[in-house]
Amino acid sequence: MASDKMKFRKYPFTKKMLLILAVCSGANIAHSESSLQNLSNIGIQDESPALMPMPVSAQFSGGFIPFSGKVAVSWENAPTLVLKKAVARFISRANALAGDNSSRQEKRHPALHLRISYGKDPDWLSVHAKESYTLTSGPEGVVLTAAGPAGVLHGLATLTQLIGHDAQGGKIFLANISDAPRFAWRGIMIDTSRHFMDVSTIKRQMDAMEMLKLNVLHFHLSDGAGFRVESRVLPELTEKGTNGQYYTQEQVRDLVAYAADRGIRIVPEFDVPGHAMAFLLAHPELAARRPVDLNVKNKNNPALDPTLPETLEFVTRLYAEMGSLFPDAYFHAGGDEVSPSEWTKNPEIVAFMKKNGFETTQELQADFTAKVQKILEKQNKIMIGWDEISEAPISSNVVVDVWRSSKFISSATAAHHPVIVSAGYYLDLLQPSSQYYLVDPFDPSANGITEQQAAAWLKKGTRPSLVNAFRKDTTLGPLTEEQKSYILGGEAPLWSELVTDEMLDARLWPRAAAVAERFWSPEGVRDVGDMYRRLESIDQNLQVTAIDSKINVKRMTKRLSPANPDPVMVLASATVPLRSYKMNRYVAHHGNRLDEIGETVSPDSFSAVRFGSLVDRYLAGDKSTVSEMRKMLQEWKDNDPAFLKIATSSGLSDAVSTSHDLAVIAGAGLDALDDQKDLSKDSQAIFDRQDAMLSSGDDVSGAGTMTEFPGGGLIVVIEPSVRKLLGSSSGVPAAK
Repeated sequence: MASDKMKFRKYPFTKKMLLILAVCSGANIAHSESSLQNLSNIGIQDESPALMPMPVSAQFSGGFIPFSGKVAVSWENAPTLVLKKAVARFISRANALAGDNSSRQEKRHPALHLRISYGKDPDWLSVHAKESYTLTSGPEGVVLTAAGPAGVLHGLATLTQLIGHDAQGGKIFLANISDAPRFAWRGIMIDTSRHFMDVSTIKRQMDAMEMLKLNVLHFHLSDGAGFRVESRVLPELTEKGTNGQYYTQEQVRDLVAYAADRGIRIVPEFDVPGHAMAFLLAHPELAARRPVDLNVKNKNNPALDPTLPETLEFVTRLYAEMGSLFPDAYFHAGGDEVSPSEWTKNPEIVAFMKKNGFETTQELQADFTAKVQKILEKQNKIMIGWDEISEAPISSNVVVDVWRSSKFISSATAAHHPVIVSAGYYLDLLQPSSQYYLVDPFDPSANGITEQQAAAWLKKGTRPSLVNAFRKDTTLGPLTEEQKSYILGGEAPLWSELVTDEMLDARLWPRAAAVAERFWSPEGVRDVGDMYRRLESIDQNLQVTAIDSKINVKRMTKRLSPANPDPVMVLASATVPLRSYKMNRYVAHHGNRLDEIGETVSPDSFSAVRFGSLVDRYLAGDKSTVSEMRKMLQEWKDNDPAFLKIATSSGLSDAVSTSHDLAVIAGAGLDALDDQKDLSKDSQAIFDRQDAMLSSGDDVSGAGTMTEFPGGGLIVVIEPSVRKLLGSSSGVPAAK
């Protein structure tokens, strides 16, 4: 009989997952539980491991077994080359996470025995892939049983997260896990048009995706800023539309193979009929407005002429070549943000609309969408388009990628369109992980702008049709079960206006990990505090095994302050960049340069999250947090003079005022701990200013203007927690 210390912490099944997993692997669970009765060579660990995404069912005993770094693998059925390589990656990552095991004696701690079995899956690398698995780690080793190859990859990713190390060396937590994803489509979108990303950079993101069980890379490869794939059928696109930055066809095949090894499907996007400037540089005769204005202010506006037979011939040839490079069944054709004036200011297009009975540009676009869908269908591809394509009737075979507001989730699923949910998950809005984490793909009122925000947009001059497209529809009821069945899953897009190759890792991760949990884990897994506890550990693991965000940020910071980068890092630990698209306006106001402190600062501050947790515990009566709070506040307060000394470069000088604000806020926190809660008028103004920037609503219209910007484009994110210490959650005490 196991001791009391072996009792497991449990996370409940959903009924559906319980049935699936019991059928798939119940026998192996029973066998694994019996093996846990042997308690020899087991250590005791108080905290459970940081798993992300959280499995459907996870039981932790509180114990662990030593891990020497050696792994002996036995297969119940012959492994494929993909699975052999997956195990090799696991062993490499496991050794990196377990640390230096040279002090361990092999005879005392023999190789870990890993037994793997899996079922055949004719739908491997498709939206119907078998992804469930069970995993048990105990004194006799690890047993991984999967429904298909995808489940093996997911089980190995979870096993990687069960590995830790201490002064005695590596260890593996004892666990009993049964798991399967909530949604089949779990992706991220990387925009390589606005800023080109190196092949090695894209591969790092796929390494991280594998570890977080994300299985779709939506690869945005054409836009107004550039076309990014070598074309041999249309070589003029490569010559004139790429700015010399593109993926060769050999590199594309290499990326597709690299992804497939990790259970990831690459879905390419070549956007038509809008966002077409890169195409029009090579084919100006296809432009809706001719001649093409090469100096147009917004390069995303130029569109193709949908009425020309030559346009459809161009699309046919382009998609046939690109579809052969990207073998996935799905192909994203864009369809977003076509400015009506691109078509209504062309008399020939207006005449075409009148002749064919199209009263609106949406109807004209629906006609074009239908033709593109037929082109892709003949090429054995399933068309995906952004939600604009659903504003007029189109074939129900077209997948709608919802990005503006979730009322389009409701309307698209009601029309029996498969749906991918991107609304609410835009990482380039620079929101914290907590905001994305609480948006659920099944909630039709989860995102979109409020009526107050809509009124503000209208006041700024935003056209009503755009406001209505983003407006949150509070009249929508819950999705029906039938509507839910049409939701494939979701994606977290990252548009790259403010993201360079060097910045990509830190702008995607770790926030994409929180989104990955939303797409994988049961709907009831929503504890933000526990998510952040696990997220910090997952981020550390990713730094060791996959991504270079800390390395890159350190290099960027060193460029800003070669002699002493520490004050920059301290300021960054308590601040975040301007949120929504306010940071875009800040950068535009400063000459569109991406070489300032704001590019090194994370949208999530683990230090600020930690400080906020300490404050909450303190206010709940835990006075043991005072010492750590004082240490953090003192460091932030004392950093101001040090920052002033090094803030001589243009990339730092603008942040001097924010450094001062941080010192004032931290000083007020120290005073509050000494029961001195009165603020001067100047200090109160600083609190109010920072609070206003943190609490300001999202504005994704692009219509807003800012005439005054915070120093460095930064917000002091510890301000709400210090406000709590001062005794007010909605306003600081009045100045005296």
